[in-house]
Amino acid sequence: GCSGCIISVGGQVPNNLAVPLHQSGVKILGTNPLQIDQAEDRSMFSAVLDELHVAQAPWKAVNTLRDAVEFANSVGYPCLLRPSYVLSGSAMNVVFTEEEMRRFLAEATRVSQNHPVVLTKFIEDAREVEMDAVAKAGRVIAHAISEHVEDAGVHSGDATLVLPAQTISQGALEKVKAATKKIANAFAISGPFNIQFLVRGNDVLVIECNLRASRSFPFVSKALGVDFIDAATKVMIGKEVNESSLPTLELPMIPSTYIGIKAPVFSWSRLRDADPVLRCEMASTGEVAGFGEDVYSAFQKAMLATGFTFPKEGILIGIQKSFRPRFLSIAELLHKEGFKLYATEATSDWLNANDIPANPVAWPSQENQRSSLPPVRRLVRDGKIDLVINLPTSNTKFVHDNYVIRRMAIDSGIGLLTNFQVTKLFAEAIKYSGKLDSRSLFHYRHFGNGNTA
Repeated sequence: GCSGCIISVGGQVPNNLAVPLHQSGVKILGTNPLQIDQAEDRSMFSAVLDELHVAQAPWKAVNTLRDAVEFANSVGYPCLLRPSYVLSGSAMNVVFTEEEMRRFLAEATRVSQNHPVVLTKFIEDAREVEMDAVAKAGRVIAHAISEHVEDAGVHSGDATLVLPAQTISQGALEKVKAATKKIANAFAISGPFNIQFLVRGNDVLVIECNLRASRSFPFVSKALGVDFIDAATKVMIGKEVNESSLPTLELPMIPSTYIGIKAPVFSWSRLRDADPVLRCEMASTGEVAGFGEDVYSAFQKAMLATGFTFPKEGILIGIQKSFRPRFLSIAELLHKEGFKLYATEATSDWLNANDIPANPVAWPSQENQRSSLPPVRRLVRDGKIDLVINLPTSNTKFVHDNYVIRRMAIDSGIGLLTNFQVTKLFAEAIKYSGKLDSRSLFHYRHFGNGNTA
C-alpha cells in the first residue's frame, strides 16, 4: 500500500480531502489533517487567532440573514462574506448594502452548507501582503514577503505581486513576522503554508491562512533562487533540510538589489461576453514574472510578457466620480507623456476644468441618438484609441455602458486597465519605457549589486 500521502500541493481540492482521507485511514504527511481542518473552517480559525492575540478584522460567524445584518450594522459596511473550504474565492463577496447582503448570503450559504459563513468588516484602502513560508514542526524555516499592487479585495491569483514588499513599514513587517511565528506554532505546521495580511500604516490584520502551497510559491522560489517546495517536501517526508541556505525569518528583506513582479494573464478574449473586471473570485488563467532594478522596469517587463501593448496614440478614460481626486496626478502624467486623452462626457469636462486637455466621446448607448460626440467604437476601429482605462465602483451609474467599453477593448485587442493602483503604477512607469534592459533573472540573482558581467 501507500506509505503516505502529500496533500499540500495542487491547490484547494487536495486540502479539502484532508479529513476524508484521514478518516479512511490514509497516512497524511506533513501538517496534521485536523489542523488543516481548523485553518480551513473560517470561524474555528478566527477563534484560534483571538486566543493567540493575533489581530484580525472584526468578524462573526453567521447562519441567518438577521445575524448578518445586525453585524454589518454594528461594524458598518462594506463587509466581506466568506464561506469555508472554497476554491478560488468562489461565492466570496464584498457587500455594500443590505440588499446585496441578502443576495450574496444566499449564495454563500449554498456553497458552505455544513459551515457557518464568516462575515468580516472589509477594510478599504489597505495593502495586502502575502507571506509564503515553510515550517518544520511549527518552526518557520523559510519565508518570502510580497505585496499586492492592487488594494486588498482582489484574489491573490489575479493580483499583481511585488517581491520584496515596497510600501510596508518596518514596524508592520515585524508584526507580519511575529504573527506568522505564532500561527506556524499554534497549528504545528510541517510543510508549506501561506498567510494573507491586511496592512494599513502600522496596523496588521490576518485575512486567512492556507496550510498548503499557494499560487505565489513558484514565483517566490524563482525570484529568490530558493526551492521552497523542495524544502517543504523534505520536511514532510522527514528528510534533513539544509537550513543555512534558506531565507529564515531572521534575515532582512530579500532580494535586496532587484525586484520581481508577478502579473496575471487572463483569457478574456476567449470568454465571450465575460466582464473583464476583478473581484474576490479568481479569474486569471496564468501568470508571468518580470525582474528589474526597480519597480518600474520590473512592472513594464511583466506587463509586456502578459501580451499587454503599451499605447502609442490615445487613451480612453472612464472613471467613477469617487476616483477623481486621486486620478488627477495620473491624468497629468499621461498628458505630459504626450498621449491624446479621450473621456466620457462628465469625465472630460472635469479633466478640462483641471487644465488637462481631453476630448469628449459618446457613451455606447448614446451612439444612435445623433449625439454630436464621436462614438467610442469608431475611435477604436480607426486606431485613435489604443488603451482603455475604466475604473468602475459598485455604484457606477452607467453599468452596462462601462461593461460594453471594457468588452470592446478586449474584443479589439487593445490594452485595458480596470484597477486604480495598477493604472497609477502604469502611468508612473511609462516615462521609463525607453530604458528597458533585457537582462535575465539569472543576471540579477548573480550580479545583483548592479555590476554588469
